[in-house]
Amino acid sequence: MGQVQIPGEKRLPSFSIVLETENLANADLKGLSQSLASLADQDLAPTHANEVWLIDSGDAPAKLLEQLCEQYPWIKVHQVPVGTGYYKAKMLGAEISTGEIVVYFDSDCSYETNWLRNILIPFTQGDEVQLVAGETMTRGLGVYGTAMVLAYIFPPYSREQNLTPTSQYFLNNVAFRREFLLKHPIPIELPLYRGNCAIHAHELCQQGYTLWRQPQARAMHAPPSSLSHWFWRFLLIGHDYYWQNTLLTKGNVAKGSYRDSMAGIKEKLGIFRDRFGKMLAHEPRHLIYLPFAVPVALITSALVALGYFITSWKLSTAWQKSVTR
Repeated sequence: MGQVQIPGEKRLPSFSIVLETENLANADLKGLSQSLASLADQDLAPTHANEVWLIDSGDAPAKLLEQLCEQYPWIKVHQVPVGTGYYKAKMLGAEISTGEIVVYFDSDCSYETNWLRNILIPFTQGDEVQLVAGETMTRGLGVYGTAMVLAYIFPPYSREQNLTPTSQYFLNNVAFRREFLLKHPIPIELPLYRGNCAIHAHELCQQGYTLWRQPQARAMHAPPSSLSHWFWRFLLIGHDYYWQNTLLTKGNVAKGSYRDSMAGIKEKLGIFRDRFGKMLAHEPRHLIYLPFAVPVALITSALVALGYFITSWKLSTAWQKSVTR
C-alpha cells in the first residue's frame, strides 16, 4: 500500500475520501458547498488523497456539481442510479476507492481544519487499528440551536485528548481500513432510515474488534433545516430507535420490571446531565437560551417517542392481521 509523507509527521497510510449526495434530499444545498470548503481548508490538503469521491445519486443539481468540480478540481464524481440509498452509496464509495484508508464525511457537516490529519494518524499505530471514529456534535446557538444541541442525535464534544475505545461511530465522521470494511460491510438492507452504523458497530464489537474514538477529529452537524425537516426527522429517529432495539435484541424485547424501568429512566437522566454539562463547557452562552430551549427539546423528544410508538403499533397491527387470516 502507498503512503503519504507529510513533513514533520509519520508516514500516513494512503487514503480516499468519500461523500455522497443522497444526504441532500432533506438538507440545505448550501451545506454541500460549506462541507467541501471545510475539506479544502484542511491542514492536510485533500490533494494528498488517492481520490475524493462524490457519489451522486441525482440529489444535487448538475449545474451545482459542475461548479463545485471547477472550484475543487480534486473532486471525482461517480454517478449511481437515482434512488441509491445513503449506506449503499457509502459502500459503493469504498468499493471504487484505492486508498488503504476510506474516510467518510457528509454534506451537512463542517470539519475543523485538523480533522483529516487527526482521523488518519491513529492508523500509524499498527494494523490492529481498523476503525477510527471522530466526534460530531450539533451546530447551533439560540432557542432552536440550543434545543437541538440538547435533543439531536449527536452529543457535545467530550473535550478529551486521547484515543479511546468506543462502542459507536457516525458515518459522517469515521475512517476504516478499506480491506476491513469490504470484509465487514455496513449492512444495507435494514428497515432503518439511518442507524445502520449502530447495528454495524454492535456486530463488530460482538466479533471482538476494537473501535477507536479520536476526540481530536471534530465535526459540526447542521440541525434540521426547516419545520417539516425537523418534524419528520425526529419521527424517523423514533422509528429507527424501535428497529435498533428490535435488531440488537434479535426481537426478544421482554417487558421489563418496575426496577428495570426505573434503571432505564436513571440512565437517560444521566445521559442528559452529561450532555448538558458538555454543552455548557463547549459554549456557556447556551445558558441564556435554556429556559426557552428546554420546552422545544421536550417537544422534540415527544416526537421521537411518537415515532417509536407509531412503528411499534403498525407492526403489531400487521402481525395481528397476518395471524387472523
